[in-house]
Amino acid sequence: MNDVLEYVLTEPIAEAAPADVDQAWARHLAVAEAFRSPVDRAVAGGFAADRLGVAFLSGYQEALRKLLPEVAGADLLAVSATEEGGAHPSSIRTALVPAGDGWVVRGTKTFTTMGERARQLVVIAGTGEVVDGRPRLRAVLVAAEQPGVTVTNRPPLPMAPEIPHATVVFADAPARLLPGDGYLNFLKPFRTIEDAHVLAATLGWLVRVGRAARWPRATLQRLLASVAMVRGLDLDSPASPGVHIALGGIFAEFERLLTESEPLWQQVDAGTRERWERDRPLLATAGRVRAQRLETAWRRVAID
Repeated sequence: MNDVLEYVLTEPIAEAAPADVDQAWARHLAVAEAFRSPVDRAVAGGFAADRLGVAFLSGYQEALRKLLPEVAGADLLAVSATEEGGAHPSSIRTALVPAGDGWVVRGTKTFTTMGERARQLVVIAGTGEVVDGRPRLRAVLVAAEQPGVTVTNRPPLPMAPEIPHATVVFADAPARLLPGDGYLNFLKPFRTIEDAHVLAATLGWLVRVGRAARWPRATLQRLLASVAMVRGLDLDSPASPGVHIALGGIFAEFERLLTESEPLWQQVDAGTRERWERDRPLLATAGRVRAQRLETAWRRVAID
């Protein structure tokens, strides 16, 4: 089947919960192989998830595959950007250093999603150059299971504790240079692409919840309409102000839908409802930065 909208409406709901991240990822790969686009794969993976954190896994991984199709495969990937001072270009202290015919990475990343489960890390590192008044960054691919990489899992977060996070120390770890500027061509667009794919996966998961709890057709219809809106975004141009403004509108509709469907959660089984209440703050973690991007987009089109 290649129609993801029909898929989430008709596919039987798998009841068994995955035991861990690896099993959840294996389930994602199994259901996603029927779909071509990363957004559709995120929706299908979200539908297969039994909780929001596992849906997030699908969206996060497919966002990386959208931005970096050349490294797509079965391995779990992770972005390793955040340091003690944050992930802003001025806060990056991790260094990319020439070594023989290649490159090595030196530094510490304090918060890397996927933790020790990730097999490949997309690391944001500085070159020591300054371009247009900004430290130049590059994105490099680093194999997690090699000498020079030490991954230490952090304590689970209160929300979505199933998804691990880690501190990663790089001590002259061999790295493969990825094309383009690490900030302009990776870190900045990834934030938009991740928002869209995680939202797509969340919507897929909510269709699953709604079907299992026999939510009204009108609610399922609105969920599918939101899926269709995300699919319609031109994510090949994530820097476009139009994409940011449209995505802002989709999130606004999504928030209205969540608010108006709140009473329907009483029809949902207790375990799913309790995890939703625990994990729902996950959806707000990027809200402030997303709002800033939306305001910048409106300024770029000069509409008050």
